[in-house]
Amino acid sequence: MPKSRIRKKADYTPPPSKQAASIKLTNRSWVAPVMLAMFVIGLAWIVVFYVTDGSLPIDSLGNWNIVVGFGFIAAGFGVSTQWK
Repeated sequence: MPKSRIRKKADYTPPPSKQAASIKLTNRSWVAPVMLAMFVIGLAWIVVFYVTDGSLPIDSLGNWNIVVGFGFIAAGFGVSTQWK
């Protein structure tokens, strides 16, 4: 019995306009530096608060300075979700 011919499908290439749009959206080189900066600021805020016995960074906040430091760290995690 003779073999049937094998048809080769052409590879899919998206239209050029979609390729250009996807390149623009994936340029996220700002994410890593911002994420690391938020982590470092939050950690530094908490360390300064403990080292100065609560007189710095903002004396009027009192123990809420810890919440501010963890807020910066949480914002760093929030920014990290944009990293690809």
